Amino acid sequence: MPKPAPPATPPHLCPPGAAKPAAPAKARATIADVALAAQVSKATVSRYLNGRTDILTPDMAKRVQEAIASLQYRPSPMAQALKHGRTRLIGLAVADVTNPFSVAVLQGAEKACQAAGYLLVLFNLGNEAGRERDAMHALSAYQLDGMILNRVDTSAQLWQDAQLHGKPIVLVDRFQEGLDADFVTVDNPGVIQIAMDHLQQQGFDEVLLVTEPIAAASSRTARQQAFARYLQSQATSMQGSVWESTPDSANAIALQQQLQQWRDKALQAGRHPAVLAGNAVASLRVATAVHALGWVPGRELGIIGVDETDWAALVGPGLSTVAQPTDALGQAAATCLIERIQGLQSPARIVELPGTIIVRGSTKSPNH
Repeated sequence: MPKPAPPATPPHLCPPGAAKPAAPAKARATIADVALAAQVSKATVSRYLNGRTDILTPDMAKRVQEAIASLQYRPSPMAQALKHGRTRLIGLAVADVTNPFSVAVLQGAEKACQAAGYLLVLFNLGNEAGRERDAMHALSAYQLDGMILNRVDTSAQLWQDAQLHGKPIVLVDRFQEGLDADFVTVDNPGVIQIAMDHLQQQGFDEVLLVTEPIAAASSRTARQQAFARYLQSQATSMQGSVWESTPDSANAIALQQQLQQWRDKALQAGRHPAVLAGNAVASLRVATAVHALGWVPGRELGIIGVDETDWAALVGPGLSTVAQPTDALGQAAATCLIERIQGLQSPARIVELPGTIIVRGSTKSPNH
């Protein structure tokens, strides 16, 4: 008589030694699940979640509370935000995230946003005007509550759609004519005044302002104009000129040649030359050119830069700077925007913060 076949392994059991299948992921509880467990309507659960327990009976409120705890229900923060017309997301669009100024402003803005319960979304425009359009589109596409904007292209009118949708914008560092928005900036004329006063006190009387292209940003225009006014007021004791620097290698070589010729001419006239770099990017280009020429800041010429950086103290005997209050600028911009988001109605504000000089060896007096 043939032996009976062994019983088949039930399909729900694993053969000996085989790994057990992963347990199916537990589905997230919904309002409908809570309503079913509490034997109430979804509208009743919604009222409970929105704090409207005053219109619920104590028994209903207790059943909903117990169902939420039993099901471990958690409302979706995004869904709740969209329901109330607020996502608590703020955009920060910076012209160039590789610029130390942008990074420092970002850190300040993030502090203010975190303190107020908002999240910051960063858009790096990479100095490309087209990417600014994408950032502005994100205001509506991603339901951002507002935007802090460090503009690239001040000629394009990209903000109008945002204003039509009631989305507030705060400008930082670069002003925009025609845009009714708060503007947060350093006191640019004051920054130049501080730098030039220091150079004059140290005995420098021939100053070259090295700047990124001036027409591209209102802050550079303001600094160039302040530089011109200062020279005009000190015409009998100081002279100066302007050099616009770009990132290409040909311009880098041209900057070296310009520094060499300008310094030789100043020394031949018996004058004491110093460079004023208009921002951190220009400071790095000047420091690179000076190094390529074999010079030491504070010996062959004086150097002072606008913007404090982590590497300023490491350049030769240390690079003197006029530090922008970048952290405070970021915090002020975020605070202004949050006030607008929360309903503040007032004329557009201009917030100007002062700079602070940090003296190092690069502006050592040429008379010593």
